[in-house]
Amino acid sequence: VNAGQSLRPVTHVATGSLYGLANASQPTVALAQAIKPNTFVQMPAGGKQQPTGDIAVVAPTALAVGAKLVNRLSDYYPGWPYQFSWNTWTPFINTQITTMKNANYYNNITAYELWNESDNTWKTTNGTYEAFWTTTFRQVRSIDPNKPIQGPSFSDNISDMENFLRNAVTTNTVPDILAWHELSSPAKIAGDVAKVQAIEDKLGITRRPIAIEEYASPSEVGLPGPLVSYIAKFERLGIRDAELAFWNQSGALGDLLTNRGGNPNAAYWMYTWYAAMNGTMATTTPPAQTGIDGYAAIPTNKNQISIITGNCNGSCAVTVNGLNTLNLGTTVTVKIEQTVSQGRTVASNGPTTISTNTYTPANGTITVPIT
Repeated sequence: VNAGQSLRPVTHVATGSLYGLANASQPTVALAQAIKPNTFVQMPAGGKQQPTGDIAVVAPTALAVGAKLVNRLSDYYPGWPYQFSWNTWTPFINTQITTMKNANYYNNITAYELWNESDNTWKTTNGTYEAFWTTTFRQVRSIDPNKPIQGPSFSDNISDMENFLRNAVTTNTVPDILAWHELSSPAKIAGDVAKVQAIEDKLGITRRPIAIEEYASPSEVGLPGPLVSYIAKFERLGIRDAELAFWNQSGALGDLLTNRGGNPNAAYWMYTWYAAMNGTMATTTPPAQTGIDGYAAIPTNKNQISIITGNCNGSCAVTVNGLNTLNLGTTVTVKIEQTVSQGRTVASNGPTTISTNTYTPANGTITVPIT
């Protein structure tokens, strides 16, 4: 951790979720507020993909906690693949975008997501996905010329990103926000971002903000250690916003609760630590893309540094450099807390303190062992 090197302002980029809100009361405002959710991706008003998660129903909770909303337009349809029809899609877009423009939560809508995981859900009998994108982009833009449009929302960015972006350049329908999903391993993220940015550069596209609309695998959600690795990489790479995936139940803040509107699990408490960060994020450097990783923040008055680390097996350590750039004395107090998981569906009463020790930095550096 380099306490003397700022990364970017604290935005709690990764505290959001897909279908993290189920209805008007699940989860409660208090449970959601404690993790300072950045963005929720939700079903359109009147959507049929899920029995819960309608953006119009959950918007009051999002507004109450200061969260942004992404309208996943394709979730108007039931089924997987979606039961799409041009006959219903075109009038739906007209009605939905007009409804959003007139909604009291319009200012909280941060983007329209046109389609979800075309690599899994688009039927070629309906034409090419590129043709769908071009037509729908132009229709949405004609009704709402100001709100960002994000996509292509592939399940993984290796699918067809270059072909998609070539068509988008040709048709002047390049998304305002580039979006895809990271659902297998945090170790992929840095390489995936580099690949997409190289394609942007190759095609002469001004680099777009990146949204990771779904992150973490089914075996990782609800577990604090693996999730630390995702957050650390999203912060380091400057991702615009990232949302925990919806693998199990809606209304569980991306499986940070034991069930819909349920009790906090161990991962929830890690996100409350994240929510407590303020000021600026500091630079962190992991030894590799796998294993231990972490993220850190320094408040404006520079009187402390908060570090969240995880995904370490066995004996590890955190080295903190640049402490002499902060407003600290000749010695520093290091408090180590832990949140211990017994599984996604097991409630946790909250973190416990492992130790509180005094260190004397050498040239602004200390190394703290973590097991």
